[in-house]
Parts: sequence; C-alpha cells; structure tokens
Amino acid sequence: MYSCQQVLAGKNPELIAILKFLCEQSHKLTNMGIYYARQLYFKSQKGIGKYDLEKVYKKNNHYKVLHSQAAQQILRTVAESFRSYYGLIKAYNEGTIEHRPRIPNYRKKGGMATVSYPKQALKLKDNQIRVPRL
Repeated sequence: MYSCQQVLAGKNPELIAILKFLCEQSHKLTNMGIYYARQLYFKSQKGIGKYDLEKVYKKNNHYKVLHSQAAQQILRTVAESFRSYYGLIKAYNEGTIEHRPRIPNYRKKGGMATVSYPKQALKLKDNQIRVPRL
C-alpha cells in the first residue's frame, strides 16, 4: 500500500528556497530524460528501458544535486511514460484505439516538478522531517 502526506512548509524563506531549488532541478532532470528518450525514438526507433536514463545521467549535475533515490524515481517516471506511449502506438497500429497517441512532450521552461522520496530516506527528529539533499 502506498501513501502520500502533504506537509505545509510554513514561512521559513530558507526552507522554501531549498525546496524550490530541488523542484527546479527535478524539472530540469525530467526534461533532460524526455529529450534523450525522444531523440532515441526519432533517430533509431528504439524504446527507452527502465534503467537506461539512470546510466546516461548518473554523472549529470542535476542528478547529483538530488538524493539518488529521488533522481532515480524521476527518471523512471519518464521511462514509464514512454513505455506507455509505445504500448499506445502498438494498440493504435492494431486498431484497438481510434486516435493516434502523441509522444510525451517537454515540460514548460522555468517550472517545477515533483520530487518523491522513499520512506527510508526521510528522518523524523524533534517532530520535524529531515529531507535529504544528496
């Protein structure tokens, strides 16, 4: 069973700046993953695997800034959206669905994306949650 808990950040400007930075890096990493997957598809008609993006971007600064498990989850989400697209294309070619699906597109410049942390990465100390950055 999966669960999600929303926590309000309050009015601490330092905390808000850090969280905003992490979400911006997530956004940039998402767009980089989409770029690589699109180019691979357009140039060689190959699909992206679940772990391929992690191998490509492991040394990238946007990847390094984030907690490793959070960065992996971001790239796996991109790979999952492309796997879904490949399945829809197959269904379209078989005539199962009526409208041709569109390949996943880039996110708008300057935005923020969700950062997901596994439970083991978060620490509860003095009734506060410690969010890892690296």
